[in-house]
Amino acid sequence: MNLRRTPPAARRSWRGGLACALLCGLSPTAGAQVFELSGEKSLVALTKDGQRTRIGAVFFEPQGQGTARFRVQMDPAVMRDHFLSMREFKCLPAAQEISCFVPYPYAQPGTVSPGQFAWLEHSLLFFFKQPADFGAKLWNGIIFKFSLTSTGLVGKPQAVDLNRIGVPPDNLNEPPYGPFDRDDFTPGARWVQELRIE
Repeated sequence: MNLRRTPPAARRSWRGGLACALLCGLSPTAGAQVFELSGEKSLVALTKDGQRTRIGAVFFEPQGQGTARFRVQMDPAVMRDHFLSMREFKCLPAAQEISCFVPYPYAQPGTVSPGQFAWLEHSLLFFFKQPADFGAKLWNGIIFKFSLTSTGLVGKPQAVDLNRIGVPPDNLNEPPYGPFDRDDFTPGARWVQELRIE
Protein backbone atom coordinates (compact mmCIF):
# COMPACT_ATOMS: atom_id res chain seq x y z
CA MET A 1 0.00 0.00 0.00
CA ASN A 2 1.31 3.42 -0.98
CA LEU A 3 0.39 5.61 2.02
CA ARG A 4 1.34 8.83 0.23
CA ARG A 5 -1.41 8.26 -2.36
CA THR A 6 -3.97 7.10 0.18
CA PRO A 7 -6.63 9.61 1.37
CA PRO A 8 -6.01 10.78 4.97
CA ALA A 9 -9.19 9.14 6.30
CA ALA A 10 -8.29 5.76 4.79
CA ARG A 11 -4.72 6.15 6.00
CA ARG A 12 -5.91 6.72 9.57
CA SER A 13 -8.23 3.70 9.30
CA TRP A 14 -5.41 1.45 8.05
CA ARG A 15 -3.05 2.61 10.78
CA GLY A 16 -5.73 2.17 13.41
CA GLY A 17 -6.39 -1.38 12.25
CA LEU A 18 -2.70 -2.22 12.36
CA ALA A 19 -2.36 -0.71 15.85
CA CYS A 20 -5.36 -2.73 17.05
CA ALA A 21 -3.87 -5.92 15.61
CA LEU A 22 -0.62 -5.32 17.44
CA LEU A 23 -2.20 -4.25 20.74
CA CYS A 24 -4.77 -7.04 20.71
CA GLY A 25 -2.07 -9.68 20.30
CA LEU A 26 -2.91 -10.42 16.69
CA SER A 27 -0.63 -10.44 13.69
CA PRO A 28 -1.14 -9.64 10.01
CA THR A 29 -1.21 -13.43 9.47
CA ALA A 30 -3.57 -14.17 12.37
CA GLY A 31 -5.70 -16.36 10.11
CA ALA A 32 -2.76 -18.64 9.26
CA GLN A 33 -2.79 -22.23 10.47
CA VAL A 34 -1.03 -22.86 13.78
CA PHE A 35 0.53 -26.22 14.64
CA GLU A 36 -0.54 -27.38 18.10
CA LEU A 37 1.63 -29.46 20.43
CA SER A 38 -1.32 -31.68 21.31
CA GLY A 39 -2.38 -35.25 20.57
CA GLU A 40 -0.81 -37.85 18.29
CA LYS A 41 1.43 -36.59 15.47
CA SER A 42 3.14 -38.54 12.70
CA LEU A 43 6.92 -38.85 12.75
CA VAL A 44 8.00 -38.69 9.11
CA ALA A 45 11.47 -39.18 7.59
CA LEU A 46 12.19 -37.36 4.32
CA THR A 47 14.93 -39.22 2.49
CA LYS A 48 17.32 -38.27 -0.27
CA ASP A 49 15.23 -40.10 -2.90
CA GLY A 50 12.30 -37.77 -2.19
CA GLN A 51 10.26 -40.34 -0.28
CA ARG A 52 8.25 -39.60 2.87
CA THR A 53 8.21 -42.51 5.32
CA ARG A 54 6.17 -42.55 8.53
CA ILE A 55 8.58 -44.16 10.99
CA GLY A 56 6.56 -43.60 14.15
CA ALA A 57 4.54 -41.15 16.21
CA VAL A 58 4.98 -38.48 18.86
CA PHE A 59 2.26 -38.03 21.46
CA PHE A 60 1.88 -34.57 23.03
CA GLU A 61 -0.04 -33.83 26.23
CA PRO A 62 -0.54 -30.10 26.93
CA GLN A 63 0.49 -28.99 30.43
CA GLY A 64 -0.59 -25.36 30.28
CA GLN A 65 1.26 -22.11 29.50
CA GLY A 66 2.40 -23.49 26.12
CA THR A 67 4.24 -26.47 27.63
CA ALA A 68 3.53 -30.08 26.65
CA ARG A 69 4.81 -33.46 27.70
CA PHE A 70 5.74 -35.84 24.89
CA ARG A 71 6.33 -39.52 24.20
CA VAL A 72 8.05 -41.02 21.14
CA GLN A 73 7.01 -44.35 19.64
CA MET A 74 8.72 -45.99 16.68
CA ASP A 75 6.74 -48.08 14.20
CA PRO A 76 8.19 -51.64 14.35
CA ALA A 77 6.72 -52.42 10.92
CA VAL A 78 9.00 -49.78 9.39
CA MET A 79 11.95 -49.56 11.76
CA ARG A 80 13.60 -52.97 11.42
CA ASP A 81 15.53 -54.77 14.15
CA HIS A 82 19.31 -54.76 13.72
CA PHE A 83 21.59 -56.52 16.21
CA LEU A 84 24.73 -54.36 16.37
CA SER A 85 27.57 -54.35 18.92
CA MET A 86 25.64 -56.76 21.17
CA ARG A 87 22.58 -54.48 21.20
CA GLU A 88 19.33 -54.34 19.30
CA PHE A 89 18.49 -51.14 17.42
CA LYS A 90 15.45 -50.06 15.40
CA CYS A 91 16.76 -48.96 12.00
CA LEU A 92 15.43 -47.48 8.78
CA PRO A 93 17.08 -49.57 6.05
CA ALA A 94 18.26 -48.20 2.71
CA ALA A 95 20.76 -49.36 0.11
CA GLN A 96 22.86 -46.20 0.53
CA GLU A 97 22.77 -45.73 4.31
CA ILE A 98 21.12 -47.27 7.38
CA SER A 99 19.74 -44.89 10.03
CA CYS A 100 19.36 -46.38 13.52
CA PHE A 101 17.33 -44.94 16.39
CA VAL A 102 19.11 -44.51 19.74
CA PRO A 103 16.74 -44.02 22.71
CA TYR A 104 18.01 -41.44 25.20
CA PRO A 105 19.17 -43.64 28.11
CA TYR A 106 18.58 -41.37 31.13
CA ALA A 107 15.69 -39.79 32.97
CA GLN A 108 14.73 -36.43 31.48
CA PRO A 109 11.85 -33.94 31.80
CA GLY A 110 10.23 -34.97 28.50
CA THR A 111 8.68 -31.56 27.87
CA VAL A 112 8.61 -29.04 25.03
CA SER A 113 7.35 -25.50 24.55
CA PRO A 114 7.47 -23.12 21.56
CA GLY A 115 11.16 -22.54 20.77
CA GLN A 116 12.31 -25.10 23.36
CA PHE A 117 12.65 -28.49 21.69
CA ALA A 118 15.96 -29.73 23.15
CA TRP A 119 14.51 -32.74 25.01
CA LEU A 120 12.51 -33.78 21.96
CA GLU A 121 15.71 -33.56 19.90
CA HIS A 122 17.49 -35.76 22.48
CA SER A 123 14.64 -38.28 22.29
CA LEU A 124 15.18 -38.67 18.52
CA LEU A 125 18.88 -39.49 18.34
CA PHE A 126 20.17 -41.67 15.50
CA PHE A 127 23.44 -42.96 14.09
CA PHE A 128 24.20 -43.81 10.47
CA LYS A 129 26.18 -46.67 8.98
CA GLN A 130 26.82 -48.26 5.62
CA PRO A 131 24.92 -51.54 5.00
CA ALA A 132 28.20 -53.50 4.79
CA ASP A 133 29.52 -52.10 8.11
CA PHE A 134 29.40 -54.21 11.24
CA GLY A 135 28.62 -52.79 14.66
CA ALA A 136 27.02 -49.59 15.90
CA LYS A 137 28.79 -46.45 14.67
CA LEU A 138 28.00 -44.27 17.69
CA TRP A 139 30.49 -41.58 16.68
CA ASN A 140 28.36 -41.12 13.55
CA GLY A 141 25.53 -39.69 15.63
CA ILE A 142 22.68 -37.53 14.34
CA ILE A 143 20.54 -35.08 16.28
CA PHE A 144 17.74 -33.20 14.53
CA LYS A 145 17.44 -29.47 15.20
CA PHE A 146 13.71 -28.71 15.23
CA SER A 147 11.97 -25.51 14.25
CA LEU A 148 8.25 -24.77 14.41
CA THR A 149 6.30 -24.12 11.21
CA SER A 150 2.58 -23.65 10.55
CA THR A 151 2.24 -27.32 9.57
CA GLY A 152 4.53 -29.02 12.09
CA LEU A 153 8.05 -29.38 13.43
CA VAL A 154 10.88 -29.67 10.91
CA GLY A 155 14.19 -31.20 12.03
CA LYS A 156 17.47 -30.70 10.19
CA PRO A 157 20.25 -33.27 10.85
CA GLN A 158 23.34 -32.25 12.79
CA ALA A 159 26.38 -34.33 13.72
CA VAL A 160 27.03 -35.43 17.32
CA ASP A 161 29.18 -38.09 18.98
CA LEU A 162 26.81 -40.44 20.81
CA ASN A 163 29.69 -41.89 22.84
CA ARG A 164 29.29 -38.74 24.95
CA ILE A 165 26.12 -40.13 26.53
CA GLY A 166 27.85 -43.38 27.43
CA VAL A 167 27.97 -42.03 31.00
CA PRO A 168 25.20 -40.04 32.75
CA PRO A 169 25.48 -36.24 32.53
CA ASP A 170 26.19 -34.33 35.73
CA ASN A 171 22.80 -32.61 35.54
CA LEU A 172 19.93 -34.79 34.30
CA ASN A 173 17.77 -31.68 33.79
CA GLU A 174 20.19 -30.14 31.27
CA PRO A 175 20.37 -31.52 27.70
CA PRO A 176 23.95 -32.75 27.09
CA TYR A 177 24.12 -31.67 23.43
CA GLY A 178 24.17 -27.88 23.38
CA PRO A 179 24.68 -25.69 20.30
CA PHE A 180 28.48 -26.02 20.53
CA ASP A 181 28.34 -29.84 20.67
CA ARG A 182 26.78 -30.14 17.22
CA ASP A 183 27.99 -29.60 13.67
CA ASP A 184 25.93 -29.05 10.54
CA PHE A 185 26.24 -31.68 7.86
CA THR A 186 27.07 -30.76 4.30
CA PRO A 187 23.68 -30.42 2.53
CA GLY A 188 22.66 -33.79 1.11
CA ALA A 189 25.24 -35.75 3.10
CA ARG A 190 22.71 -37.86 5.04
CA TRP A 191 20.11 -40.25 3.68
CA VAL A 192 17.50 -38.82 6.05
CA GLN A 193 17.36 -35.18 4.94
CA GLU A 194 14.67 -34.08 7.40
CA LEU A 195 12.65 -35.47 10.27
CA ARG A 196 9.15 -33.99 10.50
CA ILE A 197 6.47 -34.12 13.15
CA GLU A 198 3.10 -33.28 11.59
